[in-house]
Amino acid sequence: MRGRRMYVIGGLLGALSAPSSAWAWPVDQALTLEPGRETFQKLTAVDWAESDAPNVVTAEALSQSGELLLTPHTEGIARVLLYAEGRFAVWRVMVGPIELQNTAAQLAAAKKACPDLKATEGVERSLTATVNDNACRLALRAFFKTHAYLAKELDLTFAVPQLQAQLEDFAAGMPPGLTVRYSGAGLVLSGKTDREGHRKALWELFNRAVGRVPLEDRTEVEAPQPKPADAATQEALDATVSDVPVDAGVPPAPPPVKRKAAPKKPR
Repeated sequence: MRGRRMYVIGGLLGALSAPSSAWAWPVDQALTLEPGRETFQKLTAVDWAESDAPNVVTAEALSQSGELLLTPHTEGIARVLLYAEGRFAVWRVMVGPIELQNTAAQLAAAKKACPDLKATEGVERSLTATVNDNACRLALRAFFKTHAYLAKELDLTFAVPQLQAQLEDFAAGMPPGLTVRYSGAGLVLSGKTDREGHRKALWELFNRAVGRVPLEDRTEVEAPQPKPADAATQEALDATVSDVPVDAGVPPAPPPVKRKAAPKKPR
């Protein structure tokens, strides 16, 4: 039995309707749902969606109507990756009354690693920082995994060596057949893979990155291969008439009857 439904209309998928895609920690949007209450999100476009914790919430993209159906199952936190027209975003979906963690320790560690970090809270919350070394980049990534900020609230400046270090992290997480490179201020993902490989690559880009970065997705996704028939079905498909025994319930055909030739008439 399905639970109650709730419709939410609005441009919540701003990352997918914007000119460039946002990806990387922190998440783009955060929602809180009630257990057993389905939620429909009306979006500009959505091709597919995937939850990293389907036991907490499942996500189904209704591409024809441009809706996202979120079905919460049990209390917890899940992240949902949404993809549309070559761009993607990640949402944090919390189900039930969730006690938010205290992020003071992560913020203190980030400030220590990034000396010029400035963070404001409240309605106009924002965070600015310069990423000069690995310690700063990794401390920010740990802090951004909390609920403290959304991607749109950040303003980060990367030193060139840190852009290269982050690119090496991306490359290490790519499945076979895919490559990543920078093109100007954005990243280009290209190559050929199947659906699972494509989704794995997008998750890896999100999990390994810090801050918003434009992405150009040039991946060629192969169509799923048909599942092979099981042994019994394949054997039946391969069978021929000559494989059927004579006594398989069908009597053999009678031999042909020879007819005598009529005598010739005298001339």
